[in-house]
Amino acid sequence: MTTQTPRTLGTTGPQVFPLGLGCMGMSGMYGEADRAESIATIHAALEAGVTLLDTGDFYGMGHNELLVAEALRTAPPALRENALLSVKFGAQRGPDGAWHGYDTRPAAVKTWAAYSLQRLGVDHIDVYRPARLDPNVPIEETVGAISELVEQGYVRHIGLSEVGADTIRRAAATAPIADLQIEYALISRGPEREILPTLRELGIAVTAYGVLSRGLISGHVTPGQGFAANDFRAHSPRFQGDNLQHNLTLVESLRKIAEQKGVSVAQIAIAWVMSQGEDIVPLIGAKTRARLDEALGALDVTLDAADLAAVEAAVPADAAAGERYAPAQMAMLDSER
Repeated sequence: MTTQTPRTLGTTGPQVFPLGLGCMGMSGMYGEADRAESIATIHAALEAGVTLLDTGDFYGMGHNELLVAEALRTAPPALRENALLSVKFGAQRGPDGAWHGYDTRPAAVKTWAAYSLQRLGVDHIDVYRPARLDPNVPIEETVGAISELVEQGYVRHIGLSEVGADTIRRAAATAPIADLQIEYALISRGPEREILPTLRELGIAVTAYGVLSRGLISGHVTPGQGFAANDFRAHSPRFQGDNLQHNLTLVESLRKIAEQKGVSVAQIAIAWVMSQGEDIVPLIGAKTRARLDEALGALDVTLDAADLAAVEAAVPADAAAGERYAPAQMAMLDSER
């Protein structure tokens, strides 16, 4: 892997390695995960130079933060010191894993932060963000509360997640915003319409999750593949029936281009996201070292204008069948309004 130029999270945020590691899948969101392999994967990411680790206090109801803490505690000190933690908060879940909305009131913001600091075993969180817009709380109040945590030294930078242009502007008018976390991929290009231009006007970066559309465009999903009941994809419209068949035809078109370049489908899909701007940092949801290695290989893939045109012809914008979330979750996305 060649030496990588860092990317910066907006005009106010930290410099980070050009790929981040999304740790959600290590806590059961995509079926079972192996704890030892998850920790080894975090260690391998840090050894490869990855700095940004993304988690959420509701991933496995604290499980993921404790896992990340263990990985950091057992990593060599020099690597541990390079790690930057991005944490989402606010989602309400029951003991059975059911979703019960969001709570981002100022007092709740500070309570979630206190628990996360304890679970993660750190004295500050590098980027702290509400997971979704709470319809009952003005974004100014939520961001204001995080800003107070910044002033007190418990948080370094403020991030947002899955919010639309108007909310972004209101948040940025309240306090400096480093980045917006949002799903952005070859088959999830909604942010290009209004959100990306707004971010660029305001000097806010993107940490892009779902760059492989939860594995759909990784080249590793097969027709008729089943998913466990505790796997997000078992309920995702894009993985159901005719939608899956249609979406996998797009993947096969992409595979032809990848094979011509001597790279994998996943690598070309990640490279495409990286090529959309120096202000975009893809989050790779690898939960094994093998998947991490494949993703890191995307850093050596160069796409010229002809390659980009071929990729976008193979997988046109809005070509995917099915929404990216089930209807109840789509309704919670300010970014889709």
